Amino acid sequence: MKFLDHLEEWIIAFLMGAATFIIFVAVVHRYLAGLPIPGLQDYLITLNTSWAQELCIYMFVWMAKFGAAYGVRTGIHVGVDVVINRLSPAMRGKFVIFGLLAGALFTGIVGTLGASFVWEMAHTDQTSADMEVPMWLVYLAVPCGSYLMCFRFLQVMVQFVRTGELPKHDHSHVEGLDEELEKGAKA
Repeated sequence: MKFLDHLEEWIIAFLMGAATFIIFVAVVHRYLAGLPIPGLQDYLITLNTSWAQELCIYMFVWMAKFGAAYGVRTGIHVGVDVVINRLSPAMRGKFVIFGLLAGALFTGIVGTLGASFVWEMAHTDQTSADMEVPMWLVYLAVPCGSYLMCFRFLQVMVQFVRTGELPKHDHSHVEGLDEELEKGAKA
């Protein structure tokens, strides 16, 4: 399970970093190509970076789908639980389990419909405008991210049934920082 957790985090971090780098390069390219420097301007105009915006959009879609699953796992999604917290512990538990099962059912349905759509799309010749990649690869983010999110809802539900606790995101905690502070205090 740790491997899947880390893989999810690595994919999100890679997509964010790569998209930022690609946009940076495209902006610098656009700026330098507009400068009236004869040799440089002529060379940069021949380089085509029209694909950069399209690629970044697709990368952000994939990042958002995996980020949503990460949010379920770590408890960072916004929830309105004022009424649920006022219920008795037994009733609260039933509502929490119902909510988690509803989330799993919804994301499972979205994943299945998305997989059906991707299957149909894979049997066409439709490609993206600038990069000309098959569109089914772009839309594959929907079933992959939705099924991962469904799995995370079920994982959180099992954890809640076993321990009675939901994941809580501590906004003051920076992963890896506590370990570094402890190492510094021992030295």
